[in-house]
Amino acid sequence: MPLQSQEPLHIDDLEGPRPGQRILRLQGPVVLATLFQFQAAIRAKDAATLIVDFTGVPYIDSAGIGALVGAYVTHNKEGRSLALVGVSDRIHAALAVTRVEPFFRFFNTLADAEQA
Repeated sequence: MPLQSQEPLHIDDLEGPRPGQRILRLQGPVVLATLFQFQAAIRAKDAATLIVDFTGVPYIDSAGIGALVGAYVTHNKEGRSLALVGVSDRIHAALAVTRVEPFFRFFNTLADAEQA
């Protein structure tokens, strides 16, 4: 039986409601097959605050977690902030197991992250 093709990752790059805010709305898995697309979107602009909307992300693998940690390190080093929105229990668990969950600020909704 042939393997099913990898689910694509769609990324909407939106301006936030406040100056210096940028929102990446993800739709699809953050995995090795979509890694370069995810990293390129994160690196594309250097907004003071990057909000990554995970509401439409069903799962993340170790490569995706590595990319997220890389984004955190870059933003932290440059004095910029990174917020994650709509992270599912499954992804929270993956971040907890890999012991990187404390690096991130989590918000339930986009509005909560935009106000923070």
